[in-house]
Amino acid sequence: MISSGALRPGDKLGTERELAATLSVSRSTLRQVLAVLAQSGVVRRVPGRAGGTFVAHSKVDRDLSVIVGLPEYLRRQGFLAGTQVLSATMTGADDLTATHLDLPSGSLVLDIVRIRLADGVPISLERVRLPADLVPGLLELPLGGSIYDLLDRHYGMKPQDVIEHLEVVEASPDEAALLGIADRAPLLAITRTSRTADGVAFEFSNDLFRADRTCVTFRTKAERAEIVGRAAAERAPRAPSAQVSGELDQGNRLDLGNRNAPAVRAEGGLRAFSASGRRGARR
Repeated sequence: MISSGALRPGDKLGTERELAATLSVSRSTLRQVLAVLAQSGVVRRVPGRAGGTFVAHSKVDRDLSVIVGLPEYLRRQGFLAGTQVLSATMTGADDLTATHLDLPSGSLVLDIVRIRLADGVPISLERVRLPADLVPGLLELPLGGSIYDLLDRHYGMKPQDVIEHLEVVEASPDEAALLGIADRAPLLAITRTSRTADGVAFEFSNDLFRADRTCVTFRTKAERAEIVGRAAAERAPRAPSAQVSGELDQGNRLDLGNRNAPAVRAEGGLRAFSASGRRGARR
């Protein structure tokens, strides 16, 4: 029924009794099959009187080894990309933003907050900060597509050296409401700093991806590298590369749609919508 397209993402399956009768299997066998389907992400099971078993939406594969805008990721995977701009303002950089962008604290930055949609469904909540003096007039441009494309086309800037940190966090009530998920549902939080080939920091971003709609791909070379502390790594000279914090084997994919997976709070400042930054979440 699912593979044939008779049931679409979001459709509710029948009751166990109905499904067992339709498929001519015992209810115990059906429960085992549904458990396997839920574990693999084909269906999702919602407890409670109004719950049931539903066909799951396809997951977006976020490949951290490729530097392209999210709309391009979505199009390559057959999704219809969409964007809802919540806010786009010019403000003073807080200490964390200033550090990542190599700016004095309080320097003017553009602060853009958007919801990304895949086939009309919220997939991520993102916040990007850019040095205002590097991108004059950016706020007057259409912000519904890829900011990387705008930066390349209008300012001649491309990301060459990108450092991304990935962790699992719990959705706050505001984040949950914006993404259409349950309070404290798991999110994949990606914090990113991008530099040009000349080493100029031009982007500090925080992306919150729905864990039930996203998997992450890491591509690494089979070479041993010295493991250093995070502070030391960030002080080291940067060579053009795409770096990801984590310890996954070559070619592994990280899929955290399972609600039973442990969710942890992000360390201070890494959340896109921390106490000091949630005002911007209305962009």
